[in-house]
Amino acid sequence: QVQLVESGGGSVQAGGSLRLSCATSGHIIRDYCMGWIRQAPGKTREGVAVINSFGGATIKDSVKGRFTISKDSAKNTLYLQMDNLKPEDTAMYYCAARGGLAFMSLLPALYNYWGQGTQVTVSS
Repeated sequence: QVQLVESGGGSVQAGGSLRLSCATSGHIIRDYCMGWIRQAPGKTREGVAVINSFGGATIKDSVKGRFTISKDSAKNTLYLQMDNLKPEDTAMYYCAARGGLAFMSLLPALYNYWGQGTQVTVSS
């Protein structure tokens, strides 16, 4: 059973920072592609950043230079460091995972394991 538990969301002003965490088990952090998917009110889910089992990463263009994805295999935790946050970053952020050593995609529909989500709200 794959468990993904997010934490770290909150409310910040524009320009602020937050770090999201996603705790999981050892074999998931090592062998799965993991990512952060967000959904704003009234909008469809969109991939923000993903990292595969080899450590390769893909970042959505609109957050490049502001968001950084990383993982700590010793702590079995995925992170999303979000700096210079903007109001348009307001959304529910989900941790997601999919098996496959070489798999990596920003398409939310391709992920089959999801956490419960953590809310990020950025005020202007």
